[in-house]
Amino acid sequence: MNLKYPFLDLGRVNEPYADEMVAAAERVIRSGRYIGGPEIEAFESDLSSYTGAPFAVGVSNGLDALRLILRAYKEMGVLSDGDEVIYPANTYIASVLAISDAGLTPVAVDIDERTMNIDTGLLEQALTERTRAIMTVHLYGRVAWDDTLVDVARRHGLKVIEDCAQALGARTLYSGFHESHHAGALGDAAGISFYPTKNVGALGDAGAVLTHDEELARTVRALANYGSDRRYHNLYRGFNCRLDPIQAAMLRVKLPHLNSENADRFARALAYRRTIDRRDIVLPLMTNEVNDCVWHQYVIRVPADRRESFMRQMENEGIGTDIHYAVPPHRQLCYASLVHGPLPVTERIADEIVSLPIGTGISVADAAEIGSVINGLDF
Repeated sequence: MNLKYPFLDLGRVNEPYADEMVAAAERVIRSGRYIGGPEIEAFESDLSSYTGAPFAVGVSNGLDALRLILRAYKEMGVLSDGDEVIYPANTYIASVLAISDAGLTPVAVDIDERTMNIDTGLLEQALTERTRAIMTVHLYGRVAWDDTLVDVARRHGLKVIEDCAQALGARTLYSGFHESHHAGALGDAAGISFYPTKNVGALGDAGAVLTHDEELARTVRALANYGSDRRYHNLYRGFNCRLDPIQAAMLRVKLPHLNSENADRFARALAYRRTIDRRDIVLPLMTNEVNDCVWHQYVIRVPADRRESFMRQMENEGIGTDIHYAVPPHRQLCYASLVHGPLPVTERIADEIVSLPIGTGISVADAAEIGSVINGLDF
């Protein structure tokens, strides 16, 4: 079906930057540097300046960013096989894949129903003698960080790793470990994704690691380059997880526009909030905290037994929708053996959530029109 409001149109997203991207691609082609080099260095510097994290390492994608952080901590002697890493049950499976891939044990914690992020009030009871880290996920673009998380981590000597795949540009009133308030620079390390659908997306896979820890950054950089700190000198049994210069060049074009993109998303989210008026639909939280959510997704909740009908009627009205994410990691076949406690909130909302269009493909007026359509549906 040819939708009036498709869920996401990446061609339209990138159209404003097309000429600059072509010029950037030509610059890389003519440079003759296709691995590493000045494009990577310049982008890493730009990203570091933007977030306030002093060390940025470009890598191949967001999953690899998290994998490399955890592997680096193992090489540094901070983590060991079997150590437990707490994560929010409501997340994309990449968060958990990174933990298990590193030989660590994922421990799911349920979420706060209002924020749909980790319920930090449940952290203490999830701790065991093997807990060594917390992976906090800024899901849907909302910062998952508060004083309780900081207190638990500090009292128990836990590393805090941010899965910042969806929240670049978000800020919080709560101070990070290094007095930062910027997502990606709050904890000990952060994994960033520049998947094409992100608020700032590459033209393919790309990612980055952010940290205040120079040793961690150095270890991540080596691990991503076959475990080598210099040519033919391999410190670790590493990987090939480097960021491509062509993607770094694309991201250098788009990163300066991220704040504007995030502001536009906020305006569309506000239009939804002001327009949608139904008792049977739960809208996502909007707070007074400045930029605490950059609205990577706008996720509403509808009654589980009517979700399919709602999405079908939206499609009939020419409006695209999606589900992020329909099956939580602990319910995936590959984690069938994962031991976890009750996760009632995650289980319930997984059957209720629906994502509405929020990206560049729609205007504020479009969001208001979509909201009006929703008000009139009989699903």
